[in-house]
Amino acid sequence: MANGSKRDYYEVLEVNRNASETEIKKAYRRKALQFHPDKNPGDKEAEEKFKELSEAYAVLSDGQKRATYDQFGHAGLGGGGFTSEGFGFGGSPFEDIFGDIFGDIFGGGGARRGRGRRGDDLRYNLNISFEEAAFGLETKVQIPRHHPCEACAGSGAKKGTSPKTCPTCRGAGQVRYQQGFFSLTRPCPDCAGEGRVIENPCPECRGTGRVRSKKSISLKIPAGVETGNRLKLSGEGEAGTQGGPPGDLYVVISVKEHPLFQREGQDVICEIPVSFPQAALGCEFEVPTLEGKVKLKVPAGTQSGKVLKLSGKGIPNLQGYGRGDQLVVIRVETPTRLTSRQKELLEEFAQEGGDTHPLGKSFFDKVKEMFG
Repeated sequence: MANGSKRDYYEVLEVNRNASETEIKKAYRRKALQFHPDKNPGDKEAEEKFKELSEAYAVLSDGQKRATYDQFGHAGLGGGGFTSEGFGFGGSPFEDIFGDIFGDIFGGGGARRGRGRRGDDLRYNLNISFEEAAFGLETKVQIPRHHPCEACAGSGAKKGTSPKTCPTCRGAGQVRYQQGFFSLTRPCPDCAGEGRVIENPCPECRGTGRVRSKKSISLKIPAGVETGNRLKLSGEGEAGTQGGPPGDLYVVISVKEHPLFQREGQDVICEIPVSFPQAALGCEFEVPTLEGKVKLKVPAGTQSGKVLKLSGKGIPNLQGYGRGDQLVVIRVETPTRLTSRQKELLEEFAQEGGDTHPLGKSFFDKVKEMFG
């Protein structure tokens, strides 16, 4: 499909744009079960819908791809094609989902048997100044998240007790039903698919095995970052359940606008106003840079829009080698609210004539050649 004909990925999965990773996973699993080719043999429409669902999930389940899609749409994904790599943040959501799907279809293989679940990934938006983006910084942030309950060591059971194997599913986490020719499995209703039950819940976490609090995390932002760059902190996301690994924390950078500077790649652009006499006669003055003021010579006869370069005064390369330049754009100001004496002097200057405006002369010579 061409990018222009692609449906919005959130619309495909029927979730909100702020849906959590868990909500996206549940939505995909529900719809994938409905349109899976093995449940719809020979149905080309169902097959196309299944491919569309898989493509949408491949992007929205990956934090980096999802952020790119949110900002740039399908075009930001270089075509947005469904690939077989990069699923998830390092866990195995496709493995979990397809294990459940095939278990539901064929009646086996989908049971987790009490396996711990990986914690959700977290996103933190960090706003930094233009200078901090250019030269990097070290800072601390407070991240609200779940972490394993210390009172029960994450088990969810009151101290001195332990969870029991669910008698209904015998620890499988699923129960099997016969439906026509298919043997279907569903999460166990008595243990909610956990494979275990807690008879004496921990009073601190109320049996969840996790408690919520804020954690102070140190961040080291490298020099040269820009809006949209992401910093991954492995294991700093939500705590897993049943001893599962924690998720990751993704810090997304947003750089504030600067009143004087603009960024273009590794170069810094700064527009400087100069008066008509300064541009005509030439001058020297101090211009601001990211590291303070430096002197700059403006040659006589400089035109508005002329770009002067300050080598090595730009943004350091994010990979740690080289640095851009500062490009100073000259803007010649036309005087306003002239005094009588200033008008008189300008009129005298105009009457002098001569070859003082080479650009204008060249332009009108070309007009004369064209129209006679």
